[in-house]
Amino acid sequence: MFKPEAAEFNPYYGKYLDLVPEADIREAFVAQPAELREAMKDLPEDRGTFAYDEGKWTIKEVISHLTDCERIFAYRMHRISRGDTTPIEGFDQENPGYTTFSHANERTFANLFDEFDLIRQANCLMLDSMDEADLKRIGTANDSPISVRALAGIMLGHVRHHLNILKERYLA
Repeated sequence: MFKPEAAEFNPYYGKYLDLVPEADIREAFVAQPAELREAMKDLPEDRGTFAYDEGKWTIKEVISHLTDCERIFAYRMHRISRGDTTPIEGFDQENPGYTTFSHANERTFANLFDEFDLIRQANCLMLDSMDEADLKRIGTANDSPISVRALAGIMLGHVRHHLNILKERYLA
């Protein structure tokens, strides 16, 4: 059901989809916000502004990045699932504006997690309302074909990817 074919996504996203072995991602999709919170439950607020190297995002900026991407991927899912064939522009996650203007380092962990949780909750409801035809529908984003089910898997894998980085480079 959720396993996209290679023609349904740009190969760049394979690294995220490789982190999603589930045939049906709905349970993992729902559980992921709690997993993210659990991984950082004992961190003091001041640790949130830690970056493991010069020029790298802080822990709070990583969480903000996850929220930004969740919104953007959900917007793509919504449009494509509704049959909108208008090509969707790309976005540059490295654009300093996304992290600079997020004010992530001025926010609390609770606030950042609450925002991610609510957006994911809405995305779970959207995903649950889709049938097989909606999930397989393909549109164009960032000049590449992409299916709704690939986007859902990418969203799950993207968070797993960054959670792995957080555990290895920030929380170790």
